Amino acid sequence: MAARVYATPEQLTAWTGQPAPPDADRLLARASEDVDDALVTAVYATDALGMPTDPDILRALADATCAQVEWQQETGDTGTGAAGRWDSVSIGPVSLSGRKDGPTAAGDVDLAPRAHRALRRAGLLPGVIW
Repeated sequence: MAARVYATPEQLTAWTGQPAPPDADRLLARASEDVDDALVTAVYATDALGMPTDPDILRALADATCAQVEWQQETGDTGTGAAGRWDSVSIGPVSLSGRKDGPTAAGDVDLAPRAHRALRRAGLLPGVIW
């Protein structure tokens, strides 16, 4: 089954108010994977391709995907998860470094706060298996 992508470059442009970056398709595909990872226990109706059939759920997934890309762009992440994971601070002779803790959701994915809120408002988080 082909990977599901929950938002288009046009939706990303509308969400951010900025032109979509040249690699928007790749960024949206990676962000959609992050959203999928956060929803491992969510239950909602889908079509044969695995896409939600409820327009409100589909809109929430598109919003969460756009929010994820926006957050990754703001934090300098390319969707690989490598950026923003470590910090280093030096003040005079004092030097500190360590792991940064980022927001996480189900599936231990770094999920943007606005993406998490969009999914929670749609009733998709926290997911519960019945």
